[in-house]
Amino acid sequence: MTLPPLKLRILVVSLFATSFLGALDHTIVSTSLSTIAGELGALQQMSWVVVAYTLAATVSLPVLGKLADTLGPRRVFLASLTTFLLASLACGFAPDMTWLIVARVVQGLSSAGLQLMSQTIIGAVTSPRERPRLMSIIGSAFPVAIVVGPLLGGIISDTLGWQWVFWINVPLGAAALVLASVAVPHLGERPRGRIDVPGALTFTTAMIALVLAVTWFPDERLRPASLALLATAVVVFGVFALVERRAQQPFLPFGIFRNRTVAAGITLSAVIGIGLFSVVSYIPTFIQMAYRTSATVSGLVPIATVLGMLVASLATGFRASRTGRYRRWTIAGPSVAAAGLVVMAFLPVGLPLWAPMLVMGVVGLGTGAFMNLILAVVQGAVPRGDLGLVTATSGLVRQVGATVGTAIIGGVIAAGVVALLPAGLNASTLTPDVAHAASPAVQAQIAAVYQSVMSPVFLALAGVYAVGVVAAIMFPQGRLSTDTASVEAQLQPETV
Repeated sequence: MTLPPLKLRILVVSLFATSFLGALDHTIVSTSLSTIAGELGALQQMSWVVVAYTLAATVSLPVLGKLADTLGPRRVFLASLTTFLLASLACGFAPDMTWLIVARVVQGLSSAGLQLMSQTIIGAVTSPRERPRLMSIIGSAFPVAIVVGPLLGGIISDTLGWQWVFWINVPLGAAALVLASVAVPHLGERPRGRIDVPGALTFTTAMIALVLAVTWFPDERLRPASLALLATAVVVFGVFALVERRAQQPFLPFGIFRNRTVAAGITLSAVIGIGLFSVVSYIPTFIQMAYRTSATVSGLVPIATVLGMLVASLATGFRASRTGRYRRWTIAGPSVAAAGLVVMAFLPVGLPLWAPMLVMGVVGLGTGAFMNLILAVVQGAVPRGDLGLVTATSGLVRQVGATVGTAIIGGVIAAGVVALLPAGLNASTLTPDVAHAASPAVQAQIAAVYQSVMSPVFLALAGVYAVGVVAAIMFPQGRLSTDTASVEAQLQPETV
Protein backbone atom coordinates (compact mmCIF):
# COMPACT_ATOMS: atom_id res chain seq x y z
CA MET A 1 0.00 0.00 0.00
CA THR A 2 1.06 3.62 -0.55
CA LEU A 3 0.85 6.25 2.19
CA PRO A 4 0.44 10.00 1.63
CA PRO A 5 3.79 11.83 2.06
CA LEU A 6 2.79 13.55 5.32
CA LYS A 7 1.53 10.36 6.91
CA LEU A 8 4.69 8.53 5.79
CA ARG A 9 6.86 11.20 7.45
CA ILE A 10 4.90 10.91 10.69
CA LEU A 11 5.23 7.15 10.50
CA VAL A 12 9.01 7.33 10.03
CA VAL A 13 9.36 9.73 12.98
CA SER A 14 7.32 7.39 15.16
CA LEU A 15 9.22 4.28 14.09
CA PHE A 16 12.59 6.00 14.58
CA ALA A 17 11.61 7.12 18.07
CA THR A 18 10.50 3.66 19.13
CA SER A 19 13.54 1.98 17.53
CA PHE A 20 15.76 4.43 19.38
CA LEU A 21 14.07 3.62 22.69
CA GLY A 22 14.58 -0.10 22.16
CA ALA A 23 18.21 0.34 21.13
CA LEU A 24 18.89 2.81 23.95
CA ASP A 25 17.93 0.27 26.59
CA HIS A 26 20.73 -1.97 25.30
CA THR A 27 23.31 0.70 26.13
CA ILE A 28 21.99 3.20 28.67
CA VAL A 29 21.94 0.71 31.54
CA SER A 30 25.65 -0.21 31.30
CA THR A 31 26.99 2.81 33.18
CA SER A 32 24.38 2.44 35.95
CA LEU A 33 24.85 -1.26 36.64
CA SER A 34 27.10 -0.96 39.66
CA THR A 35 24.83 1.67 41.23
CA ILE A 36 21.72 -0.45 40.63
CA ALA A 37 23.33 -3.59 42.02
CA GLY A 38 24.67 -1.74 45.06
CA GLU A 39 21.35 -0.15 46.00
CA LEU A 40 19.44 -3.41 45.49
CA GLY A 41 22.10 -5.38 47.38
CA ALA A 42 22.74 -7.99 44.70
CA LEU A 43 26.14 -7.40 43.15
CA GLN A 44 26.52 -11.07 42.19
CA GLN A 45 23.38 -10.84 40.00
CA MET A 46 24.41 -7.63 38.27
CA SER A 47 25.16 -9.23 34.89
CA TRP A 48 21.62 -10.63 34.67
CA VAL A 49 20.25 -7.11 34.24
CA VAL A 50 21.91 -7.13 30.81
CA VAL A 51 21.72 -10.86 30.03
CA ALA A 52 17.97 -11.05 30.75
CA TYR A 53 17.23 -8.18 28.39
CA THR A 54 19.50 -9.40 25.59
CA LEU A 55 18.38 -13.02 25.86
CA ALA A 56 14.68 -12.13 25.75
CA ALA A 57 15.19 -9.72 22.85
CA THR A 58 17.08 -12.35 20.85
CA VAL A 59 15.02 -15.50 21.29
CA SER A 60 11.66 -13.74 20.83
CA LEU A 61 12.43 -12.43 17.33
CA PRO A 62 11.12 -15.42 15.31
CA VAL A 63 7.95 -15.64 17.42
CA LEU A 64 7.24 -11.95 16.97
CA GLY A 65 7.95 -12.18 13.25
CA LYS A 66 5.46 -15.03 12.88
CA LEU A 67 2.88 -13.11 14.91
CA ALA A 68 3.31 -10.14 12.59
CA ASP A 69 2.70 -12.32 9.53
CA THR A 70 -0.31 -13.92 11.22
CA LEU A 71 -2.02 -11.05 13.05
CA GLY A 72 -0.57 -8.04 11.25
CA PRO A 73 2.38 -5.85 12.27
CA ARG A 74 0.23 -2.98 13.61
CA ARG A 75 -1.20 -5.09 16.41
CA VAL A 76 2.17 -6.49 17.39
CA PHE A 77 3.82 -3.07 17.23
CA LEU A 78 1.27 -1.26 19.39
CA ALA A 79 1.17 -4.13 21.88
CA SER A 80 4.98 -4.17 22.06
CA LEU A 81 5.19 -0.41 22.62
CA THR A 82 2.54 -0.47 25.36
CA THR A 83 4.26 -3.40 27.07
CA PHE A 84 7.64 -1.69 26.80
CA LEU A 85 6.34 1.39 28.60
CA LEU A 86 4.75 -0.67 31.39
CA ALA A 87 7.93 -2.74 31.76
CA SER A 88 10.03 0.44 31.96
CA LEU A 89 7.83 1.68 34.80
CA ALA A 90 8.18 -1.67 36.55
CA CYS A 91 11.99 -1.60 36.21
CA GLY A 92 12.18 1.78 37.93
CA PHE A 93 9.96 0.64 40.81
CA ALA A 94 11.94 -2.58 41.36
CA PRO A 95 12.43 -3.19 45.12
CA ASP A 96 14.92 -6.01 44.56
CA MET A 97 17.03 -7.63 41.86
CA THR A 98 14.58 -10.46 41.14
CA TRP A 99 11.83 -7.96 40.32
CA LEU A 100 14.21 -5.99 38.11
CA ILE A 101 15.40 -9.06 36.19
CA VAL A 102 11.82 -10.21 35.50
CA ALA A 103 10.89 -6.70 34.36
CA ARG A 104 13.96 -6.62 32.13
CA VAL A 105 12.86 -9.88 30.48
CA VAL A 106 9.51 -8.30 29.64
CA GLN A 107 11.27 -5.15 28.48
CA GLY A 108 13.56 -7.18 26.23
CA LEU A 109 10.65 -9.06 24.68
CA SER A 110 8.79 -5.85 23.88
CA SER A 111 11.98 -4.11 22.70
CA ALA A 112 12.45 -6.83 20.10
CA GLY A 113 8.92 -6.13 18.92
CA LEU A 114 9.69 -2.44 18.50
CA GLN A 115 12.80 -3.04 16.41
CA LEU A 116 11.31 -5.81 14.33
CA MET A 117 7.94 -4.22 13.66
CA SER A 118 9.53 -0.92 12.67
CA GLN A 119 11.45 -2.71 9.91
CA THR A 120 8.48 -4.89 8.94
CA ILE A 121 6.07 -1.96 8.68
CA ILE A 122 8.47 0.01 6.47
CA GLY A 123 8.80 -3.06 4.25
CA ALA A 124 5.03 -3.33 3.95
CA VAL A 125 4.20 0.30 3.09
CA THR A 126 7.02 1.21 0.70
CA SER A 127 8.29 0.16 -2.69
CA PRO A 128 11.64 -1.64 -2.97
CA ARG A 129 13.12 1.62 -4.31
CA GLU A 130 11.99 3.71 -1.32
CA ARG A 131 12.92 1.14 1.29
CA PRO A 132 16.74 1.60 1.55
CA ARG A 133 16.43 5.32 2.32
CA LEU A 134 13.82 4.84 5.04
CA MET A 135 15.55 1.75 6.44
CA SER A 136 18.77 3.73 6.79
CA ILE A 137 16.96 6.50 8.70
CA ILE A 138 15.30 4.09 11.12
CA GLY A 139 18.44 1.94 11.32
CA SER A 140 20.48 4.98 12.40
CA ALA A 141 18.76 4.69 15.79
CA PHE A 142 21.09 1.88 16.81
CA PRO A 143 24.48 3.57 16.22
CA VAL A 144 23.17 6.79 17.75
CA ALA A 145 22.09 4.82 20.84
CA ILE A 146 25.54 3.21 21.09
CA VAL A 147 27.19 6.63 21.23
CA VAL A 148 24.61 8.43 23.38
CA GLY A 149 23.49 5.62 25.71
CA PRO A 150 26.45 5.16 28.09
CA LEU A 151 26.96 8.93 28.49
CA LEU A 152 23.24 9.59 29.03
CA GLY A 153 22.98 6.69 31.48
CA GLY A 154 25.84 8.04 33.56
CA ILE A 155 24.41 11.56 33.67
CA ILE A 156 20.92 10.36 34.63
CA SER A 157 22.23 7.97 37.27
CA ASP A 158 24.39 10.68 38.87
CA THR A 159 21.74 13.42 38.86
CA LEU A 160 18.24 11.92 38.92
CA GLY A 161 18.87 8.40 40.21
CA TRP A 162 19.12 5.07 38.39
CA GLN A 163 15.32 4.68 38.28
CA TRP A 164 15.14 7.41 35.66
CA VAL A 165 17.34 5.36 33.35
CA PHE A 166 14.14 3.36 32.82
CA TRP A 167 11.50 6.00 33.46
CA ILE A 168 12.89 8.27 30.75
CA ASN A 169 11.30 5.84 28.29
CA VAL A 170 7.78 6.68 29.48
CA PRO A 171 7.26 10.26 28.23
CA LEU A 172 9.20 9.63 25.02
CA GLY A 173 7.40 6.33 24.42
CA ALA A 174 3.99 7.82 25.17
CA ALA A 175 4.54 10.49 22.52
CA ALA A 176 5.66 7.82 20.06
CA LEU A 177 2.58 5.74 20.92
CA VAL A 178 0.27 8.64 20.07
CA LEU A 179 2.04 9.16 16.74
CA ALA A 180 2.07 5.43 16.00
CA SER A 181 -1.63 4.96 16.70
CA VAL A 182 -2.33 7.58 14.05
CA ALA A 183 0.39 6.82 11.51
CA VAL A 184 0.76 3.02 11.50
CA PRO A 185 -1.70 1.70 8.92
CA HIS A 186 -3.79 -1.45 9.18
CA LEU A 187 -1.78 -4.11 7.37
CA GLY A 188 -3.41 -7.50 7.16
CA GLU A 189 -5.05 -7.18 10.57
CA ARG A 190 -7.28 -10.21 10.02
CA PRO A 191 -5.72 -13.43 11.35
CA ARG A 192 -4.11 -15.52 8.62
CA GLY A 193 -3.53 -19.16 9.47
CA ARG A 194 -2.30 -20.60 12.76
CA ILE A 195 0.99 -20.41 14.62
CA ASP A 196 2.99 -23.63 14.76
CA VAL A 197 3.09 -23.88 18.57
CA PRO A 198 5.31 -27.02 18.79
CA GLY A 199 7.78 -25.45 16.37
CA ALA A 200 7.79 -22.15 18.25
CA LEU A 201 8.32 -23.86 21.62
CA THR A 202 11.15 -26.13 20.47
CA PHE A 203 12.92 -23.35 18.58
CA THR A 204 12.67 -20.91 21.48
CA THR A 205 13.92 -23.54 23.94
CA ALA A 206 16.88 -24.36 21.71
CA MET A 207 17.72 -20.67 21.24
CA ILE A 208 17.62 -19.97 24.99
CA ALA A 209 19.96 -22.89 25.59
CA LEU A 210 22.34 -21.78 22.82
CA VAL A 211 22.52 -18.12 23.86
CA LEU A 212 23.07 -18.99 27.52
CA ALA A 213 25.70 -21.57 26.56
CA VAL A 214 27.83 -19.10 24.61
CA THR A 215 27.24 -16.35 27.18
CA TRP A 216 28.39 -18.50 30.10
CA PHE A 217 31.25 -20.31 28.35
CA PRO A 218 33.99 -17.73 29.11
CA ASP A 219 33.31 -18.11 32.86
CA GLU A 220 35.18 -21.19 34.11
CA ARG A 221 32.72 -21.66 36.97
CA LEU A 222 29.80 -21.86 34.53
CA ARG A 223 31.58 -23.85 31.81
CA PRO A 224 30.08 -27.26 32.76
CA ALA A 225 26.59 -25.77 32.67
CA SER A 226 27.48 -24.08 29.38
CA LEU A 227 28.51 -27.37 27.77
CA ALA A 228 25.36 -29.07 29.05
CA LEU A 229 23.23 -26.29 27.57
CA LEU A 230 25.09 -26.53 24.28
CA ALA A 231 24.34 -30.25 24.08
CA THR A 232 20.71 -29.49 24.94
CA ALA A 233 20.54 -26.91 22.17
CA VAL A 234 21.85 -29.40 19.59
CA VAL A 235 19.30 -32.03 20.62
CA VAL A 236 16.36 -29.62 20.69
CA PHE A 237 17.32 -28.10 17.33
CA GLY A 238 17.19 -31.65 15.96
CA VAL A 239 13.71 -32.10 17.41
CA PHE A 240 12.71 -28.74 15.93
CA ALA A 241 13.82 -29.86 12.45
CA LEU A 242 11.70 -33.02 12.73
CA VAL A 243 8.69 -31.04 13.95
CA GLU A 244 8.96 -28.57 11.09
CA ARG A 245 9.13 -31.30 8.46
CA ARG A 246 5.69 -32.52 9.57
CA ALA A 247 4.04 -29.16 10.22
CA GLN A 248 1.40 -27.99 7.75
CA GLN A 249 2.26 -24.33 8.43
CA PRO A 250 5.83 -24.50 9.76
CA PHE A 251 7.13 -21.91 12.19
CA LEU A 252 10.28 -21.55 10.06
CA PRO A 253 9.75 -22.72 6.47
CA PHE A 254 13.19 -23.93 5.40
CA GLY A 255 12.28 -23.49 1.73
CA ILE A 256 12.69 -19.74 2.09
CA PHE A 257 16.46 -20.21 2.24
CA ARG A 258 16.46 -21.66 -1.27
CA ASN A 259 15.84 -18.12 -2.45
CA ARG A 260 19.28 -16.86 -3.51
CA THR A 261 18.65 -13.28 -2.39
CA VAL A 262 17.41 -14.37 1.04
CA ALA A 263 20.35 -16.75 1.53
CA ALA A 264 22.85 -14.03 0.60
CA GLY A 265 21.19 -11.43 2.83
CA ILE A 266 21.02 -13.76 5.85
CA THR A 267 24.71 -14.62 5.38
CA LEU A 268 25.63 -10.93 5.32
CA SER A 269 23.61 -10.40 8.49
CA ALA A 270 25.71 -13.07 10.18
CA VAL A 271 28.87 -11.36 8.90
CA ILE A 272 27.84 -8.11 10.59
CA GLY A 273 27.16 -9.87 13.89
CA ILE A 274 30.37 -11.89 13.89
CA GLY A 275 32.65 -9.50 12.07
CA LEU A 276 31.91 -6.20 13.78
CA PHE A 277 29.67 -6.31 16.83
CA SER A 278 31.77 -8.98 18.54
CA VAL A 279 35.15 -7.27 18.06
CA VAL A 280 33.85 -3.84 19.11
CA SER A 281 33.29 -5.31 22.59
CA TYR A 282 37.03 -5.90 23.02
CA ILE A 283 38.48 -2.91 21.15
CA PRO A 284 38.49 -0.63 24.25
CA THR A 285 40.49 -3.15 26.31
CA PHE A 286 42.94 -3.67 23.44
CA ILE A 287 43.43 0.08 23.09
CA GLN A 288 43.91 0.56 26.84
CA MET A 289 46.54 -2.18 27.01
CA ALA A 290 48.33 -1.77 23.69
CA TYR A 291 48.12 2.02 23.35
CA ARG A 292 48.26 2.70 27.12
CA THR A 293 45.22 4.98 27.24
CA SER A 294 42.54 5.55 29.86
CA ALA A 295 39.13 3.88 29.65
CA THR A 296 37.51 7.15 28.58
CA VAL A 297 39.98 7.77 25.77
CA SER A 298 39.80 4.16 24.56
CA GLY A 299 36.08 4.67 23.93
CA LEU A 300 36.93 7.01 21.06
CA VAL A 301 37.86 4.06 18.83
CA PRO A 302 34.46 2.29 18.92
CA ILE A 303 32.79 5.70 18.62
CA ALA A 304 34.74 6.30 15.40
CA THR A 305 33.60 2.87 14.18
CA VAL A 306 29.96 3.60 14.94
CA LEU A 307 30.09 7.04 13.33
CA GLY A 308 31.53 5.42 10.20
CA MET A 309 28.63 2.97 10.18
CA LEU A 310 26.10 5.78 10.56
CA VAL A 311 27.52 7.91 7.74
CA ALA A 312 27.86 5.03 5.29
CA SER A 313 24.43 3.58 6.08
CA LEU A 314 22.67 6.86 5.39
CA ALA A 315 24.75 7.56 2.27
CA THR A 316 24.21 4.18 0.62
CA GLY A 317 20.55 4.04 1.66
CA PHE A 318 19.79 7.38 0.03
CA ARG A 319 21.92 6.52 -3.01
CA ALA A 320 20.26 3.13 -3.54
CA SER A 321 16.81 4.72 -3.33
CA ARG A 322 17.82 7.36 -5.86
CA THR A 323 19.38 5.05 -8.46
CA GLY A 324 17.88 1.64 -7.66
CA ARG A 325 21.34 0.07 -7.71
CA TYR A 326 22.32 -1.76 -4.56
CA ARG A 327 24.58 -4.71 -5.48
CA ARG A 328 27.74 -2.61 -5.81
CA TRP A 329 27.40 -1.43 -2.20
CA THR A 330 26.86 -4.92 -0.82
CA ILE A 331 30.09 -6.04 -2.51
CA ALA A 332 32.16 -2.92 -1.79
CA GLY A 333 31.07 -2.71 1.86
CA PRO A 334 32.48 -6.00 3.16
CA SER A 335 35.54 -5.56 0.91
CA VAL A 336 36.38 -2.22 2.55
CA ALA A 337 35.71 -3.59 6.05
CA ALA A 338 37.93 -6.62 5.40
CA ALA A 339 40.73 -4.36 4.19
CA GLY A 340 40.42 -2.22 7.31
CA LEU A 341 40.68 -5.25 9.60
CA VAL A 342 43.79 -6.45 7.74
CA VAL A 343 45.37 -3.03 8.36
CA MET A 344 44.40 -3.27 12.05
CA ALA A 345 46.18 -6.63 12.26
CA PHE A 346 49.49 -5.10 11.18
CA LEU A 347 49.12 -1.62 12.70
CA PRO A 348 52.08 -0.85 15.02
CA VAL A 349 50.91 -0.14 18.55
CA GLY A 350 53.26 2.82 18.98
CA LEU A 351 51.29 5.04 16.60
CA PRO A 352 49.10 7.93 17.85
CA LEU A 353 45.53 7.02 18.80
CA TRP A 354 44.11 8.68 15.71
CA ALA A 355 45.57 5.82 13.63
CA PRO A 356 43.39 2.98 15.04
CA MET A 357 40.46 5.41 15.17
CA LEU A 358 40.85 6.09 11.45
CA VAL A 359 41.23 2.43 10.54
CA MET A 360 38.26 1.28 12.63
CA GLY A 361 36.29 4.17 11.19
CA VAL A 362 36.96 2.64 7.76
CA VAL A 363 35.74 -0.73 9.07
CA GLY A 364 32.59 1.04 10.23
CA LEU A 365 32.16 2.70 6.84
CA GLY A 366 32.41 -0.67 5.10
CA THR A 367 29.91 -2.29 7.45
CA GLY A 368 27.47 0.59 7.31
CA ALA A 369 27.50 0.50 3.51
CA PHE A 370 25.45 -2.71 3.53
CA MET A 371 24.13 -3.02 7.10
CA ASN A 372 20.59 -1.74 6.51
CA LEU A 373 20.62 -2.08 2.73
CA ILE A 374 20.61 -5.88 2.78
CA LEU A 375 17.42 -6.02 4.84
CA ALA A 376 15.65 -3.75 2.39
CA VAL A 377 16.73 -6.01 -0.48
CA VAL A 378 15.82 -9.26 1.28
CA GLN A 379 12.35 -7.98 2.15
CA GLY A 380 11.72 -7.42 -1.53
CA ALA A 381 12.53 -11.06 -2.33
CA VAL A 382 9.69 -12.67 -0.35
CA PRO A 383 5.90 -12.57 -0.47
CA ARG A 384 4.19 -9.97 1.69
CA GLY A 385 2.98 -12.69 4.06
CA ASP A 386 6.58 -13.59 4.94
CA LEU A 387 7.87 -10.07 5.65
CA GLY A 388 7.86 -10.55 9.42
CA LEU A 389 9.54 -13.94 9.16
CA VAL A 390 12.42 -12.87 6.93
CA THR A 391 12.98 -9.64 8.88
CA ALA A 392 13.06 -11.55 12.16
CA THR A 393 15.40 -14.19 10.75
CA SER A 394 17.84 -11.55 9.57
CA GLY A 395 17.86 -9.89 12.99
CA LEU A 396 18.15 -13.21 14.81
CA VAL A 397 21.15 -14.34 12.76
CA ARG A 398 22.88 -11.03 13.42
CA GLN A 399 22.22 -11.24 17.17
CA VAL A 400 23.31 -14.85 17.48
CA GLY A 401 26.40 -14.14 15.37
CA ALA A 402 27.35 -11.30 17.70
CA THR A 403 26.75 -13.43 20.80
CA VAL A 404 28.69 -16.45 19.53
CA GLY A 405 31.44 -14.28 18.04
CA THR A 406 31.86 -12.35 21.29
CA ALA A 407 32.17 -15.58 23.30
CA ILE A 408 34.71 -17.10 20.90
CA ILE A 409 36.83 -13.96 20.63
CA GLY A 410 36.75 -13.48 24.38
CA GLY A 411 37.99 -17.03 24.90
CA VAL A 412 40.77 -16.62 22.33
CA ILE A 413 41.95 -13.35 23.86
CA ALA A 414 41.90 -14.74 27.39
CA ALA A 415 43.81 -17.90 26.42
CA GLY A 416 46.34 -15.94 24.35
CA VAL A 417 47.05 -13.39 27.07
CA VAL A 418 47.49 -16.12 29.70
CA ALA A 419 49.92 -18.01 27.46
CA LEU A 420 52.04 -15.01 26.45
CA LEU A 421 52.22 -12.83 29.55
CA PRO A 422 55.74 -12.69 30.99
CA ALA A 423 56.49 -14.26 34.36
CA GLY A 424 55.38 -12.23 37.34
CA LEU A 425 52.15 -10.98 35.75
CA ASN A 426 48.83 -12.63 36.59
CA ALA A 427 46.25 -12.44 33.79
CA SER A 428 43.36 -12.77 36.23
CA THR A 429 44.39 -9.60 38.09
CA LEU A 430 45.86 -7.63 35.19
CA THR A 431 43.74 -4.51 34.73
CA PRO A 432 44.55 -1.40 32.69
CA ASP A 433 45.34 0.47 35.93
CA VAL A 434 47.81 -2.24 36.94
CA ALA A 435 49.40 -2.20 33.49
CA HIS A 436 49.71 1.59 33.43
CA ALA A 437 51.35 1.57 36.87
CA ALA A 438 54.06 -0.85 35.73
CA SER A 439 57.47 0.15 34.45
CA PRO A 440 57.79 1.29 30.81
CA ALA A 441 59.51 -2.00 29.92
CA VAL A 442 56.67 -4.07 31.36
CA GLN A 443 54.10 -1.84 29.67
CA ALA A 444 55.85 -2.47 26.36
CA GLN A 445 55.72 -6.23 27.00
CA ILE A 446 52.00 -6.10 27.78
CA ALA A 447 51.36 -4.05 24.64
CA ALA A 448 53.27 -6.59 22.56
CA VAL A 449 51.24 -9.45 24.09
CA TYR A 450 47.93 -7.84 23.22
CA GLN A 451 49.16 -6.99 19.74
CA SER A 452 50.23 -10.63 19.21
CA VAL A 453 46.86 -11.91 20.45
CA MET A 454 44.66 -9.44 18.56
CA SER A 455 46.43 -9.58 15.19
CA PRO A 456 45.16 -13.11 14.34
CA VAL A 457 41.71 -12.09 15.61
CA PHE A 458 41.60 -9.12 13.22
CA LEU A 459 42.78 -11.34 10.33
CA ALA A 460 40.15 -13.99 11.14
CA LEU A 461 37.42 -11.35 11.16
CA ALA A 462 38.72 -10.02 7.84
CA GLY A 463 38.14 -13.55 6.58
CA VAL A 464 34.56 -13.38 7.85
CA TYR A 465 34.01 -10.23 5.81
CA ALA A 466 35.57 -11.98 2.81
CA VAL A 467 32.81 -14.58 3.11
CA GLY A 468 30.43 -11.63 3.01
CA VAL A 469 31.90 -10.52 -0.32
CA VAL A 470 31.20 -13.98 -1.76
CA ALA A 471 27.64 -13.86 -0.42
CA ALA A 472 27.08 -10.38 -1.87
CA ILE A 473 28.11 -11.61 -5.32
CA MET A 474 25.12 -13.99 -5.09
CA PHE A 475 22.71 -11.06 -5.19
CA PRO A 476 21.08 -10.85 -8.63
CA GLN A 477 21.85 -8.04 -11.04
CA GLY A 478 19.19 -5.40 -11.44
CA ARG A 479 17.64 -2.29 -9.97
CA LEU A 480 15.21 -1.95 -7.13
CA SER A 481 11.72 -1.48 -8.47
CA THR A 482 9.45 1.52 -7.91
CA ASP A 483 6.39 -0.76 -8.06
CA THR A 484 4.37 -0.53 -4.83
CA ALA A 485 1.69 -2.96 -5.93
CA SER A 486 3.61 -6.08 -5.04
CA VAL A 487 6.39 -6.72 -2.61
CA GLU A 488 7.65 -9.46 -4.90
CA ALA A 489 8.44 -6.90 -7.63
CA GLN A 490 11.91 -6.24 -6.30
CA LEU A 491 14.06 -6.03 -9.39
CA GLN A 492 13.88 -4.49 -12.80
CA PRO A 493 16.31 -5.47 -15.57
CA GLU A 494 19.58 -3.59 -15.30
CA THR A 495 20.13 -0.85 -17.84
CA VAL A 496 23.33 1.11 -18.11
